[in-house]
Amino acid sequence: MKNILKITIALAFMMILSSCWTDKSKPNYQYMPDMYHSVGYETYSENPNYANGMTTQLPVEGTIARGQVPYDYPNTNEGYEAAKLESKNPLEVTETNLENGKKMYTIYCVSCHGKTGAGDGVLVQRDKFLGIPNYKDRDITEGSIYQVIMYGRNMMGSHASQLTVKERWQTTMYVEQLRNDLLK
Repeated sequence: MKNILKITIALAFMMILSSCWTDKSKPNYQYMPDMYHSVGYETYSENPNYANGMTTQLPVEGTIARGQVPYDYPNTNEGYEAAKLESKNPLEVTETNLENGKKMYTIYCVSCHGKTGAGDGVLVQRDKFLGIPNYKDRDITEGSIYQVIMYGRNMMGSHASQLTVKERWQTTMYVEQLRNDLLK
């Protein structure tokens, strides 16, 4: 029994050593050679694998990227006026929505518009921006608030990249609440 174990260990050791001295000029067998040597294509280069011959493919017409919600109003004055009149908040007014709207407002809006929406934020007090509107003095609707958050207006930039669609509507809901509080 001891001899069989010694012979097995010696054979295993010899196989391991012999595998180190193979002819390196002759490659091993490859099961799927394309997986080892794939063809890389540059982004805008020609590619024979597609019907139009290009690597970059445009999305199918009429499709929407996952996670994106189409917004029907363009970034124009006409689009702003149309959104102001027609666009309605799809979310229900709940404590959860208002609470999250307040969080988003505190993060993105308070520095300019102030805690109450009176246009007296820290940046205004430090004379960094002048002419920030008071919500009480503006003729705004939920559609116009959303449009401004989406595209920006005048000196205010767009916040579409920072806020999801739902968060924009929640912020809109909270801004409307602030405006109603100012009008009282």
